[in-house]
Amino acid sequence: MTTIRREVLTLPAAPLGPDNPLPPLRPLDEAHRIDDRDRADLPRDMARQVDYEPLRSLLPAQVRDGYDRKRAPSGLDALVIENDRLRATVLPALGGRIASLHHKPTDRELLYVNPVLQPANFALNGAWFSGGIEWNIGATGHTTLSCSPVHAARVPAPDGGQMLRLWEWERLRDLPFQVDLWLPEGSDFLYVGARIRNPHERPVPTYWWSNIAVPEDRRVLAPADEAWHFGYERRLRRVPVPEYDGIDRTYPLNSTYAADYFYEVPDGQRRWIAALDADGHGLVQTSTDLLRGRKLFVWGTGPGGRRWQEWLTEPGTGGYCEIQAGLVRTQLEHVKLEAESEVSWLEAYGPLDASPDGDWHTVLRRAEDRLAAALPRSDVDAAYDAWRPCADTEPGERLATGSGWGALEVLRAGWKLPGTPFDEDTLGAPQRPWLHLLRAGSLPEPEHHEPPGGTLVARPWRDMLETTAATPLAEYHLGVAQWHGDDRAQAVRSWERGLKSAVDRWPLLRCLAVADQEDGHHERAADRYAEAFDDLCVRRTEVAEDEGWAAVTAALGREAIGALLAVGRTADARTVWERLDAATRARGRFRLAEGELLAAEGRHEQARAVFDENFEVADLREGADSIGLLWARLDEAPLPARYDFRMWPGGE
Repeated sequence: MTTIRREVLTLPAAPLGPDNPLPPLRPLDEAHRIDDRDRADLPRDMARQVDYEPLRSLLPAQVRDGYDRKRAPSGLDALVIENDRLRATVLPALGGRIASLHHKPTDRELLYVNPVLQPANFALNGAWFSGGIEWNIGATGHTTLSCSPVHAARVPAPDGGQMLRLWEWERLRDLPFQVDLWLPEGSDFLYVGARIRNPHERPVPTYWWSNIAVPEDRRVLAPADEAWHFGYERRLRRVPVPEYDGIDRTYPLNSTYAADYFYEVPDGQRRWIAALDADGHGLVQTSTDLLRGRKLFVWGTGPGGRRWQEWLTEPGTGGYCEIQAGLVRTQLEHVKLEAESEVSWLEAYGPLDASPDGDWHTVLRRAEDRLAAALPRSDVDAAYDAWRPCADTEPGERLATGSGWGALEVLRAGWKLPGTPFDEDTLGAPQRPWLHLLRAGSLPEPEHHEPPGGTLVARPWRDMLETTAATPLAEYHLGVAQWHGDDRAQAVRSWERGLKSAVDRWPLLRCLAVADQEDGHHERAADRYAEAFDDLCVRRTEVAEDEGWAAVTAALGREAIGALLAVGRTADARTVWERLDAATRARGRFRLAEGELLAAEGRHEQARAVFDENFEVADLREGADSIGLLWARLDEAPLPARYDFRMWPGGE
């Protein structure tokens, strides 16, 4: 009999800290971009989907960079679904991640289970952590919901037992989605029914990849003879499987550098991917045919890949790779979801025993035969057909609460979304000013000079902002929405209008400074950053200190120092640095900024000494080279291993 229960998972965890209060106005820093030289050789459908509305902006989401690397034992709310064969542990406050999938008869863990919770800068909006099975929706990259809560509830399963439903509102594309988990009695496979809905009267680009972390000492099998190889040098090319460049790449530890391998699974072929250890034991994932893509991601054995593996967990623990399943061939593509339509599919996860060694096609045939015996393809299709009528079933007992953004959108548009209720009682403080705009037609002024908070940028909200009273706060939010809509001249005009009567000038000045930088007016941007930081410091003296004010001061100070150094104004950058509080200056990101400031001042020995203090930039971006570039200016010696996060040949 399947049961669902609450548990508390205790492990060392670094707190997430506050989100960055500054709106992310700059183009999205996303590594998955194709070199134009490779476009001509792409299949026509792939080329069309690569060019179909890739995400350009993180708005309306905010950057999550307030975490550090100081871990302490913490209790995480977990939901456990199990039958007599499998036990799945789900983390509803962390994107609905499946943290563990344990096969009870063999006492084997089928996933890579991270022994710590360490946020790192891999999600589209920053904070992400490794391990388990994550549900990536929105756009190319790890979802903005990686470290955010989702709604969860009990729902009747297709076989009459219990099902765990997860659902939330994905804000980058404004789409609701759900994930239903159930374990039929006696089954060795966890079933996952997934659905994305487009309630809008226009098509919307969508994206999905189920990302499964497994130990890297495996052989990864997928029914393909070719794959699309994509590395951090941003080249996409078709390569043979299993051997490429004389090396069998289906063994993750055979690769030196981090890379994606998107398998070219032939049409009509059953969709599956497996990772098996040397004894032939491991995990298999299969699905209905709609979930077309299969992928292997490897970190590689090079120093950068190993450093990232250590960075994401405890040194000395085993490494991992990722096997994934998505809607299209590669993660560089997006799919058109037609107006007022939906897309759904079924996945299954369970143990597989098959020899991984030998001739590629022989190995694949053996694995497919064992999969067919354990879970016939027809059973997956039948499970999907049985689940579809249950997808609209209203949830029963609520087990976890997500955000209030879905409730706000449902109130605005009056949508009916059977099976995924976004109830009004989930509205919270982040939604309160927007609810006031929706109902009263105006934005309430923040109390005590508080930072203005996040901005809603979808066209209906922008229309409301254009018709509300033109207060400085409304002009600020309108400008952010216009900027997101690529109406940059209007955005600048809105911010300049707001500035004329604003008491709190720094939010508008900072937006104008970013606009200046994007337009190449770096001196004016530096002036505006300096003025914005001065104004912010004045406001901070007038209010009680809290975590939010510390976060905005750190964020604005960091940007101001960078802008001032870019135009050679080292004395002004030093003035900003000295006005930051001691706790902020001690953070790794700011130790790196201090090294850059010292180097700009010509104090190279002191800048070099910063490296001897073993700072850690907690929010170092995947693929970033800022540490290596500064080191190269200061020392001719090789970059120390602890600072070496380079992910590709010749990376700095």
